[in-house]
Amino acid sequence: MKYRNEPIYTGAIAVGRAFFGALGLKPVVIGAEHLPDEGGAVIAMTHFGYMEFALVEWVTWLHNRRRIRFMATKRAFDKPAVGWLLRGMHHISVDMKAGAAAFGNAVAALKSGELVGVFPEAGVSSSFTVRELKSGAARLARDAGVPIIPVAVWGGQRLLTKNRSIPLRQRFGVPVHFAFGEPIVVGEQDDITQVTESLRVTMQTMVDTLQKSYPVDGTGQWWQPRSLGGTAPTVAEAAEADAQRELRREAERAAKR
Repeated sequence: MKYRNEPIYTGAIAVGRAFFGALGLKPVVIGAEHLPDEGGAVIAMTHFGYMEFALVEWVTWLHNRRRIRFMATKRAFDKPAVGWLLRGMHHISVDMKAGAAAFGNAVAALKSGELVGVFPEAGVSSSFTVRELKSGAARLARDAGVPIIPVAVWGGQRLLTKNRSIPLRQRFGVPVHFAFGEPIVVGEQDDITQVTESLRVTMQTMVDTLQKSYPVDGTGQWWQPRSLGGTAPTVAEAAEADAQRELRREAERAAKR
């Protein structure tokens, strides 16, 4: 299914470009030639902050004017203004209680030639390392018969991320680097667990490459992994914080019942 005239998506891209331009962001992109000019593909992205979806769409649009259909939670779709925007941009609602429907919708979109954006880590990684991935990206690619395009973003966490209040002045002129990897083809007989782990390794390797060439020294900085001299939580610390946060949310939900 093609959407040639999409005023809502076109308007959102214009707003995003103006916003990123006003911030003076400095994008550097490698591997953009791996983005297909036509046909479906699963765009599997790192998730270190809350702006990756907009940043990746931004550079994709600049490269070949393609739109990405992102998978977003039903909670987002249920919000009046946000839901209207998401539906108008033909993104895909994910109901955690009925995941099969969302999966089927995503496969249908891929088969019709769309780019579908997913975050295989299923949540922001506050350690700024690629966490264990869910298998959805590999299963979507296999069932739809399309490739996975791995994408790494570095620097986007300096704009908006989890557990961090970032002063506006620190968001100006931030270098944001992107890497698009070679397409990964998933055969019907391939082991999904192995493909998923291979995707994780590929994404982390791409992140490592971006970190090495990043023009700002991250030593002592909150946005730099601990292993590289930053002060971000370790993987274990981040996992513990996530677990505690989920317990608090469960308690809050229980109190409202």
